[in-house]
Amino acid sequence: MANLNITNILEKMTGKDKDYRYMATSDLLSELNKESFKADQDLEPKLTSTVLQQLEDASGDVSGLAVKCLAPLVKKVGEDKVVEMTNKLCDKLINGKEQHRDTASIALKTIIAEVTTPSLAEKILISIAPQLIKGVNTAKSAEIKCECLDILGDVLHRFGNLITKDHEYMLTALLSQLGSNQASVRKKSVSCIASLAPSLSDDLLAKATLQVVQLLKNRSAKSDITRTNIQMIGSLSRSVGYRFGPHLAETVPLLISYCTSASENDEELREYSLQALESFMLRCPRDISPYCEGILNLALEYVSYDPNFTDSMEEETDEEGQEEEDDESANEYTDDEDASWKVRRASAKCLSAIIVSRPEMLSKMYLEACPKLIERFREREENVKMDIFNTFIELLRQTGNVTKGQGDIDESSPRWLLKQEVPKVVKSINWQLREKSIKTKVGAFSVLKELVVVLPDCLADHFGSLVPGIEKALNDKSSTSNLKIEALVFTRLVMASHSPSVFHPYIKALSAPILSAIGDRYYKVTAEALRVCGELVRVLRPNLEASAVDFRPYIGPIYNAILGRLANQDQDQEVKECAISCMSLVVSTFGDGLQRELPACLPILVDRMGNEITRLTAVKANRALRQATLGTLNSLVVTYGGQIGSSSYETIIAELSTLISDMDLHMTALALELCCTIMVDRKSIQNVGLAVRNKVLPQALILIRSALLQGQALQALQRFFASLVQSANTSFDALLDSLISAAKPSQSGGLAKQALSSIAKCVAVLCLAAGDQKCAATIEMLKGILKDDSASNSAKQHMALLCLGEIGRRKDLSNHAHIENIVIESFQSPFEEIKSAASYALGNIAVGNLSKYLPFILDQIDNQQKKQYLLLHSLKEVIVRQTIDHNGQSELQDSNIEKILALLFNHCESEEEGVRNVVAECLGKIALIEPKKLIPALKVRTSSPAANTRATVAIAIKYSIVERPEKIDEIMYAEISTFLMLIKDSDRHVRRAAVLALSTAAHNKPNLIKGLLPELLPLLYDQTVIKQELVRTVDLGPFKHVVDDGLELRKAAFECVDTLLDSCLDQVNPSSFIVPFLLSGLGDHYDVKMPCHLILSKLADKCPSAVLAVLDSIVEPIEKTISHKPKGDAVKQEVDRNEDMIRSALRAISSLSRISGSDYSIRFKNLMNKIVSTPALAEKYNSLQDLSESSSSNFSDSPVRLLPRRDAAHPPALRRVDPFAADPARARSRLDLASACSFQNLSFSSSSSSFSDSLAWLLPFSLLPPCPPRPALRRVGPFADPAPAKSRCVLPPPRHVVPLAPPVPPVLKPLSPSCAACLPMAL
Repeated sequence: MANLNITNILEKMTGKDKDYRYMATSDLLSELNKESFKADQDLEPKLTSTVLQQLEDASGDVSGLAVKCLAPLVKKVGEDKVVEMTNKLCDKLINGKEQHRDTASIALKTIIAEVTTPSLAEKILISIAPQLIKGVNTAKSAEIKCECLDILGDVLHRFGNLITKDHEYMLTALLSQLGSNQASVRKKSVSCIASLAPSLSDDLLAKATLQVVQLLKNRSAKSDITRTNIQMIGSLSRSVGYRFGPHLAETVPLLISYCTSASENDEELREYSLQALESFMLRCPRDISPYCEGILNLALEYVSYDPNFTDSMEEETDEEGQEEEDDESANEYTDDEDASWKVRRASAKCLSAIIVSRPEMLSKMYLEACPKLIERFREREENVKMDIFNTFIELLRQTGNVTKGQGDIDESSPRWLLKQEVPKVVKSINWQLREKSIKTKVGAFSVLKELVVVLPDCLADHFGSLVPGIEKALNDKSSTSNLKIEALVFTRLVMASHSPSVFHPYIKALSAPILSAIGDRYYKVTAEALRVCGELVRVLRPNLEASAVDFRPYIGPIYNAILGRLANQDQDQEVKECAISCMSLVVSTFGDGLQRELPACLPILVDRMGNEITRLTAVKANRALRQATLGTLNSLVVTYGGQIGSSSYETIIAELSTLISDMDLHMTALALELCCTIMVDRKSIQNVGLAVRNKVLPQALILIRSALLQGQALQALQRFFASLVQSANTSFDALLDSLISAAKPSQSGGLAKQALSSIAKCVAVLCLAAGDQKCAATIEMLKGILKDDSASNSAKQHMALLCLGEIGRRKDLSNHAHIENIVIESFQSPFEEIKSAASYALGNIAVGNLSKYLPFILDQIDNQQKKQYLLLHSLKEVIVRQTIDHNGQSELQDSNIEKILALLFNHCESEEEGVRNVVAECLGKIALIEPKKLIPALKVRTSSPAANTRATVAIAIKYSIVERPEKIDEIMYAEISTFLMLIKDSDRHVRRAAVLALSTAAHNKPNLIKGLLPELLPLLYDQTVIKQELVRTVDLGPFKHVVDDGLELRKAAFECVDTLLDSCLDQVNPSSFIVPFLLSGLGDHYDVKMPCHLILSKLADKCPSAVLAVLDSIVEPIEKTISHKPKGDAVKQEVDRNEDMIRSALRAISSLSRISGSDYSIRFKNLMNKIVSTPALAEKYNSLQDLSESSSSNFSDSPVRLLPRRDAAHPPALRRVDPFAADPARARSRLDLASACSFQNLSFSSSSSSFSDSLAWLLPFSLLPPCPPRPALRRVGPFADPAPAKSRCVLPPPRHVVPLAPPVPPVLKPLSPSCAACLPMAL
């Protein structure tokens, strides 16, 4: 029935009435788009012939509809019919009537675009490619040639790799067209060859390049032919990427020669040459290295190339009266035929390519290119000026990438060099802000934004000169929304990164335009103005002490401007959130000056928190709210503890107990600190002690068994037990029994080592807090446990040893006779954990009295060969503690250092790797104490004939390089090269030790090694290569096992490179590492692939051009990784490892997909298609993408803000506001008011009823449910930087808003009646 309907439609399509034909064609299109439509064998010929016939219809509307029918028709008919259609269309294109040629071309392109299967594509190529080539060679009309080349280019771009046997024939035909007399034919030929190039073999690519180079060497050729050949070189480079590298030796000198020798009027030749050189820099970063200097000089020369215009840019004046006159004179010269701007634009882009692809040349760029770019800010062509701005911004961004985490002390560092150029940048930018062009002003603010991001405090001395430009951008009626947004974003960033005193002289000038922008009709301008207003509030009153500026005149205008937006319901969600955030900040900062206004404002904030649209954000913000509440309660207890009733304390303690959990250790620490404050201040109140024992202690005993307990939470828990035993009505014995019982194994198994260590530390603190008598009794009890050698007592012995060690570290135990002998007897235990605990205990007991116990340990090491390993661990504990506690260093130095060194050096050659590692750590830590004595001794042993000694020395150096500044640094700087050059050693163990030392230096103190990297990097890269001499086969009888002794060395080398990319990117040439070393690692063993995937992701982010240049080569090993399947009999561990490896590779692929231009790689496109079409891979990839996007989107609502902490006692520092708060908007209205209670804005009267009321509304905020943990930090949101803060580590606990132990509180004013009424209403 359906086919009968189609037959009727086809008959109507051939009618005489064009309206009937149009309607019938439209009906056919509708039928073809139906999924249920299927054409039988009889209908297919009629269908295809009728549609092709309609393409020649006299009515353009009908032929247009016929073209649209082709797209669904290709999917509904057989492949043979599609090939037949393409043949007929190709014939019409070449031999048909001129009036039908365009329609045939469009139809052919439509069919080709719809082809998806390789089999059909190959048939079409075999069918039409010869016809198209024939049309290119024989057609007399340039139009036919261009159409043939255009279609051939489309086909080759998509399916060029399917007919490799015809590549040579096609290439020869296309290259011949480069000498055509028609410019359009030459241009299309260049494009077509570029489409063919990615699928050409290396030999054919070399042939094509050689032929073009030979044509270029012919200096007598016409200039337009020469320009075409140069374009061809650039297009080939852009198409094949790094594969063009071997041909640079011939092409680069030719292009530089043409560029410098071209006639003055041949700007296009220079432009094409510079564009080709730009492509070489981006796509062949390794092979272009020898020519970088020459290309840089060429780009610097031509970035100011302007032979037709002379403008004295040296005599600049800042007089405002001459502003318009200067603008007019700068625009006097116009010449439509002047094309020199193309050369300057190409030069600027070439400079940008050098900056992006050569991080190691960054310092050189500041010395040579930076002054030139600043000078060219006054470029007369606006489009070129934008490219100059973009190039300078790339220079700033690369500086941020390369110098992240580094200081600017070194005068050769990029940051220091940039600082020297800041005055010139500001002066030149000021000129641009006076221009009439909106585009120029936007570009100028973009430069300033990036400058502030890279150098946060660089505009302190120059901000005043920028204020007029900001005012004009915000006030001028001709300003666009884009300009206002850029000006506001810059203002926000500069306020957030500079001291408030910088802006005080300009508050009056800035406040009016900022507040005016809050009323702007465009929501994005309003939202950004509100964010800036938040920074303005902090500038006006950076702390609660006396302010340097009178902020009172500004409170009213700011409040009214924000209230207008806050009260308005009919506006964008972003504006609502920013208004809530800003108003809560105003209330918490200026609350004491807004007592009359608060009754109108606070109900609105409460209403916004109840709104279902904003509720989720408020829930995310609750963690910050709970932090602030706990801090506020702590301040209240310290300041007004005597006025709080006993029942209130019981309520607080009961509520605190619910917060003590390992789910949120930071909140746990805050709760325990508050509990300690209450116990110390109110220890005489019996009910407090009872409440703590009944409510908090059970939770603390559960927490102490957690393997996650560490850091501030563990310290707070120790203080809790110390405070508890000192408070009234609390039994030491009961507490001790509770702790000892907590260490007992449960039915599910024993406790983790971390939990046992936490319990031991708490026991030690408890004993010391209880007094000498209780402590001595406890020690005797622990000794008794150790003397009981029954096998069933092993868990108790383990705990006893840990407790003795913790107590001994804090207290001299020499009064307890023979305790060291009792501990050392545990070395004989059959249980490894007891041996380790005994070693730990002996070392820590020695820390308490070095003069007595250290000689005992040294003597035992000499005499007890079987116990050496454990005794060396004890010695290590002693030495490590001395490096941390500098008070004990003199005793160690004076008495035993020589004997210790002699003993350690004697054990350097030990055959046991464990012994050597402990010896190395001891030597490294001693080097921190006595560097002048130890470094020369270690240096001498680098030439020892024993490989074990050399390896031990290298590991010792690794342990001596710590993050904190030490007196060893100066000595190490001069000597470290001797140790790191052990990377050339003949023994693989020594080389690995040297690589580990290099990695540690790169992480902790990169300045030590930066000067050595040019020599070290090639040696390091060599360690990443598989060496066959280290691969051996072990015959195990039924089968053979391959052992790779170089695996650990390669893994360490790649991990070292990963570290260097973080700390020394400016010294690393990524291109020379990616090929061949990273490519080799991507196809290596599982343990090597994992760090390689991380490196690849990092390079894709930091050096995208270097990765893009070799993207095709990277695809192959990654594709093998994600396609790998374990054997059928593989154990679960192997399956899990393979899954981890696939996920790791997919993360790298995700990073690669974010590189701009990665979609031009056909191989990478095919890889992405394979992932999408494979359900298992697609599921994993999408889950990774979803995780990344959810992190990003969740943080986009301002989870973390990094802002200057401004107070009189501290210099500007970064203050962290809760990372779990989606936006400090609705929640901040409560949070900031709660915080204010501990300061001076809103103060309490001395009556106890006020405190009861205050606690009544503070306590519920500490009970809000905990938020789920978040995977990363991001500095975004209403008052924060837009740039993400990349971090690989787990979230650090954020600082609470209110200090837990505040300084002596100031005299507090009584709470005013209006504020007393407002607080319960708002909270």
